[in-house]
Amino acid sequence: MTVDSPLLAQPACVDQPGGNLCKLVYEVTGQEWLAASADSLIAKPAKILLIIVVALLVRLMLHRAVRRITRTTGEGMLPVALRPLKERTSSVLKEIGERRRQRSETIGSVLRSVVSLITLSVALMLILGELGINLAPIIASAGIVGVALGFGAQNLVRDFISGIFMVLEDQYGVGDVVDLGEASGTVEAMGLRVTTLRDVNGTVWYVRNGEILRVGNKTQGYAQVVLDLPVAHNTDLDAARAAMKDVADRLWREPEWSDALLEEPQDLGVESITAEGIMLRLQVKTATADQWRVARELRLRIKERFDADGIGTPPPFGTGRSDRGPTPDN
Repeated sequence: MTVDSPLLAQPACVDQPGGNLCKLVYEVTGQEWLAASADSLIAKPAKILLIIVVALLVRLMLHRAVRRITRTTGEGMLPVALRPLKERTSSVLKEIGERRRQRSETIGSVLRSVVSLITLSVALMLILGELGINLAPIIASAGIVGVALGFGAQNLVRDFISGIFMVLEDQYGVGDVVDLGEASGTVEAMGLRVTTLRDVNGTVWYVRNGEILRVGNKTQGYAQVVLDLPVAHNTDLDAARAAMKDVADRLWREPEWSDALLEEPQDLGVESITAEGIMLRLQVKTATADQWRVARELRLRIKERFDADGIGTPPPFGTGRSDRGPTPDN
């Protein structure tokens, strides 16, 4: 009479280090070949699945954090320069809010892409390690390729890095009127590599972000309309300044212009005195989108008021007499 001993039938992997899984599979299934292959068929796939799940969870949590941060940035606070003008800046606040929203969405998209790339790259390397693939040659090859691309495409890399910083720093956005040095005009498109401008003549300029050394933004926050108005030497300056200020104040109080003019116009007095005439200066704080419209309207109204009041303008160069206004007695 013989007694079967399960210990004699156990596969050899049970006695090896980490043989608990092999023993468990054999006890459950009774299949020696399945127990011997438990590490390849069960342990490694489970580890790979766990890496994928953890990577996706980390990616999801980081994406939520990025959305929360960018949402807070997009809402923001009223700029300090506009807080005293809050009651007259509804259109400006709407424009700033839309600008911040677009900027936060762009930043969020870039950050989410970077997070996804880093997370999935780390997960891929861990999976390749679990499959027994030597990562040293791959990492070395990637380093060599990175160095080659860094030297060969350094201008492209510089353009992308400059574009990222321009978005982060909110230097300008679509619809802004900017001066980029070689080109100036309205921003029609803003990418991470190229900014597209259209100038006053309708010419479209494509400017590489890495080539932009300075930016003059004429439509960010608020704008200043500065009018230099020439009058003749024999003009009553007090009357001319009063007429100029009255015209600007009337425009400021009109309901249809209330959103365009943010602050009471300021009469800055005599700006310069030349051989041709005297220059008076008027300054008005306006919404960014309305600065040229306000300037044209003020010039028209002040010209009409000067004509009505008989305020003389400087004579054409070389004539020695003014177009309007009284002439001095001989």
